[in-house]
Amino acid sequence: MLRALAQAGGAVDDCAKAALWALCDDQLQASLDATHVLAQRLATVQLGLVRELDARGVAIAQGASSTAVWLRERLRITGRSARQLVQLAASVDAAPPAVREALLSGAITVEQGRVAAETIAALPVEAGPEVTDKATELLIAWADRFDPTILSRLGERVLTHVAPDLADQAELAALERATERAEARRHVTLSEQQNGRVRLSGNLDTETASLLREAIDPLCAPAGEHDDRSPGQRRADALGEVCRLALRTGQLPDNGGDRPQLVVTVSLDELLNGVRAGTLETGARLTPGAVRRLACDAAVLPAVLGGDSQVLDVGRQRRLFTGPLRRALVLRDGGCAFPGCDRPSRWCDGHHVQHWADGGATALGNAVLLCGYHHRLVHRGDWTVRITPDGRPDFLPPSWRDAQRTPQRNLYHRRC
Repeated sequence: MLRALAQAGGAVDDCAKAALWALCDDQLQASLDATHVLAQRLATVQLGLVRELDARGVAIAQGASSTAVWLRERLRITGRSARQLVQLAASVDAAPPAVREALLSGAITVEQGRVAAETIAALPVEAGPEVTDKATELLIAWADRFDPTILSRLGERVLTHVAPDLADQAELAALERATERAEARRHVTLSEQQNGRVRLSGNLDTETASLLREAIDPLCAPAGEHDDRSPGQRRADALGEVCRLALRTGQLPDNGGDRPQLVVTVSLDELLNGVRAGTLETGARLTPGAVRRLACDAAVLPAVLGGDSQVLDVGRQRRLFTGPLRRALVLRDGGCAFPGCDRPSRWCDGHHVQHWADGGATALGNAVLLCGYHHRLVHRGDWTVRITPDGRPDFLPPSWRDAQRTPQRNLYHRRC
């Protein structure tokens, strides 16, 4: 084998020295196809070597903890690539001879061979050799036209073509296995990142994912003509809105049914001059703008510290825009009061027109309902809100948008 590989290496050297510029388009395309087929055939040979080394336990004998670890060091590849190489070698080795022959001839790629091997391995035991052979033949034929992704989807329905009487039962069994795997592997992780970011990652089973989509989809549409968020940003904001709604219901388990409690730790001078950066119980820092937004309709515990960080006072919890006051606010505004927004009241927070930290009263005459997006927009300071003599909110656009700053109202929720 080493002599044959050396000859193949010499042929590769000859190819590398070829003047590609001298080839016509047809020759370039034919050469590309030939190198791809050859690369797949060599990859299949490599998989056979990996499988044989793994079966002999060569890696363990040389002191490695696994074949994958040994391959990582010997071939200088990543641990993930090494593990995939071992798994792929095992899959191909267990495949029917027709799949291995197709791989060695270059008729199918290694990825297509993996799909075919895994599809055949997943066939029910009662399918029998005859059905397995038909499925193998069909998958190899499909591989001539379809890439691995589409081939995998077709493979899920291969029994419909070769054994219709077994297809329904097998599909149900496969679905149950997939559901069990998804439920076993479900997880959500929140990882603190730098620059004030938290990374959300995880896996959901199909049922939970469908519930999440149903919950956030109504909130993922652009919130009026002023909404310049990307689709990903709208989905992130929608998830936050769903959480706020769940907290507002008061029906979550203990320690979860109230709106967030923000413990704002400031010096006495900072308290007198206005709310500065806030610190959550987790130690995460919030900007003054975030503190003000949460304080609009949340429970706030101000903790006043002396010069040596001695606690001088811990204020009582304040409930803002709840009960009869929130009901009156909902009756007046109907939903998000920002011009053109159609968000219903259940997705909205109460906002102090004059912030409570600046002496603003918690009263209907100093309040307006805003959805999460427009709440953030207003807190950025470009738009101005004012309560008019008729008791309704007007919004004044920024001067760069309208030099006259003509007052605007939301007419979407008006009842009369």
